[in-house]
Amino acid sequence: MHRFTPLRIALAVTTAAAVMGTGVAFAGGSPDAARPADAGRAAAPVAADVSGATELVQGFIVGYKSRAAEAKSNEAAVKDARAKAGKAGEPVSFERRLGTGAALVELPEADKVQDAQKVAAAFLADPDVAYVVPDRRVYATAVDPAEYSYQWDLYETTAGMNVPSSWKQATGKGVTVAVVDTGIAKHTELSSKVLPGYDFISDTWTANDGGGRDDDPSDAGDWLKKGECGKDQNGDPVPARDTNSGWHGTHVAGTVAAAANGYGTVGVAHEANILPVRVLGRCGGTTSDIIDAITWASGGTVTGVPANKNPAAVINMSLGGKFTCDQAYNAALKGAADRGTTVVVAAGNDNKDAAAYSPAGCANVITVAASDREGNRAAYSNYGKVVDVTAPGGETAVRAADGIWSTLNTGTTTAVKENYASYQGTSMAAPHIAGLAALLKQKNPSLTPAQIEQTVKNNTRALPGTCSGGCGAGLSDADKALTAVTGG
Repeated sequence: MHRFTPLRIALAVTTAAAVMGTGVAFAGGSPDAARPADAGRAAAPVAADVSGATELVQGFIVGYKSRAAEAKSNEAAVKDARAKAGKAGEPVSFERRLGTGAALVELPEADKVQDAQKVAAAFLADPDVAYVVPDRRVYATAVDPAEYSYQWDLYETTAGMNVPSSWKQATGKGVTVAVVDTGIAKHTELSSKVLPGYDFISDTWTANDGGGRDDDPSDAGDWLKKGECGKDQNGDPVPARDTNSGWHGTHVAGTVAAAANGYGTVGVAHEANILPVRVLGRCGGTTSDIIDAITWASGGTVTGVPANKNPAAVINMSLGGKFTCDQAYNAALKGAADRGTTVVVAAGNDNKDAAAYSPAGCANVITVAASDREGNRAAYSNYGKVVDVTAPGGETAVRAADGIWSTLNTGTTTAVKENYASYQGTSMAAPHIAGLAALLKQKNPSLTPAQIEQTVKNNTRALPGTCSGGCGAGLSDADKALTAVTGG
């Protein structure tokens, strides 16, 4: 069992096991049959209990069938939550409606696994309920920072992504990329690119900015004292020691679209716009907040949140948790794809099969593994059949110079002064592909998410190093992918 330390050991297993209905499909059909590009991804898992959970389940996402009154009426959902509370003998309250239409219900007094099991069973016994999944906690997927001043990942012939030559064809101009992450700290290389975003963190303590959801997606910092996130299943404190703020979203945003001002870094799509969408704070974030963020960023409607005037053509999610993809996540991702948004996600950093992680194992995403500077699968990177492609993620175990250099901040708690630093992780690999998706979208705006995914996968080159377990179609090549499409 890994101990979670933000931005060092990612995808820590501090989430609840899945609690789902068996054999229940969406009213609109199975999300795993969405399109050929998703072939090989696992179908929704069968029912499981939460007896192996490493943190208590404090809420469920409940999807009602379209015919049910609770699917449309908040008043009906409130009444149903009260009815389920009576059946389970546990307090249950309707919290809010998610952007997908599902209901978020809370278990305010659940203090043991059995409490959550009773509530889940009450909902699952209802023929009007399509699915019930825990509101899980997920984390950023970066590892170990180290200073470094050259962007080998863009241009080196061995394992770089052949990006500079692609700029003759596209630079990302006019394309919006949503960075669903920790928010963004002010930085000269990003300030001209940032559009009005949103902070979707609903829990005040997690948000760490004095309030819940609001229109300020600035990164307030995610520093922690030892044990502030509870304990893992071994009883050890999470995190295991005091940690500083990591400015994860700022680093990711720089890889996507740093402005190339001549003195710092340049992003893969350096003329693209960035839409900051904050979902991760202290101790990570929850799937319910992330589901709403995906919906809003892609142009969907979320109750109580102002309309997004700049729907993203591309979403980057360098985050995840160890649980198989569920109906709630799949509904949000399918909704984004249906609205024409390409979603790029990190495979995860546990050196395991990415199919067991979400959103890496979900349909309607491009799942990205990480390579090192020699073109091997990075030692930490997840792998497997759900991986679509590999991109530079760096590996600093041998040399700090082999990480991914991007925008950051010097603050150990709150933001202080902009700087640059080198990180490693599948968090760093994913924004390379998000940037490439933006380049493709600029060159041909008519490309669908499925076409972008297939173009990226069809135009890779073989990893010059080794890959065990499955690295998708190969190492991404930006110039090759751009050359393969004609202008729209």
